[in-house]
Amino acid sequence: MKSVAVISPGLVPALTQGESAAHRALKRLARGWARGQRLALAAEEVRLPRSGYRADVAAATPHCLAPAALTAVFECKVSRADFRRDSARETGAEAHLAALAERLRALRELIAGHRPDLRRGETLFAECDAYDLRGLRHDTHDRLAAELQAAQRRWQEGTKLAKLGRWRAASLLYVVAEEGILAPHEVPDGWGLLIRRGDALVTVTLPCRNETTPEERVALLERIAAAAGRERIRSADSFEPEPEFSANDADQCGSRRE
Repeated sequence: MKSVAVISPGLVPALTQGESAAHRALKRLARGWARGQRLALAAEEVRLPRSGYRADVAAATPHCLAPAALTAVFECKVSRADFRRDSARETGAEAHLAALAERLRALRELIAGHRPDLRRGETLFAECDAYDLRGLRHDTHDRLAAELQAAQRRWQEGTKLAKLGRWRAASLLYVVAEEGILAPHEVPDGWGLLIRRGDALVTVTLPCRNETTPEERVALLERIAAAAGRERIRSADSFEPEPEFSANDADQCGSRRE
């Protein structure tokens, strides 16, 4: 299945800071593709509930309380480096992080045993005292410390796609990518893959549908509405016409929440 979303140069808004034109184009195509799949309510740069992550595009069907209601999150990748940064598997990452931390702790204890001059002398008991290693020049220590810091950054940032899948951030999760930057088997488990070919997105891998509660769908729809409002404020006449949130939609997804 594929749909075409042609972008008019006059309708492309100013790029957000640090965003490439290619990334912006993928987001626009994702929104157009979502509309063709009944996900008519969509916005970009949506802060996701229950996480500190922000989705490139999030979308939802209008009747979010209906049994067949769907929500979707789209992560757009324009380069292999961009994909790899967010797609690190969680499997083994935590164990690797723990192993690095333990190696560094053991090394610091060993160094401290051989360098009592580094003791800060702030406690009565030597075994409880801290050591000041800031001025220490030790190649192995410095290498391990750098590896641990890098692993911690990857754990916090590099497992974004895996975590969004585990947290069921939406009913459907998609990676939207330029052709040739990743193979289908590299897409995190449960995610779908949409590849851009010309002015269309082509479905390469179907996602697994996540079970979501009405409350979860309402929470995401509220974030989508907030992001859409910010878009209209920033550039009221820059976007192609998008489906509006009607009073009827608000009644269905707000007044019946309880």
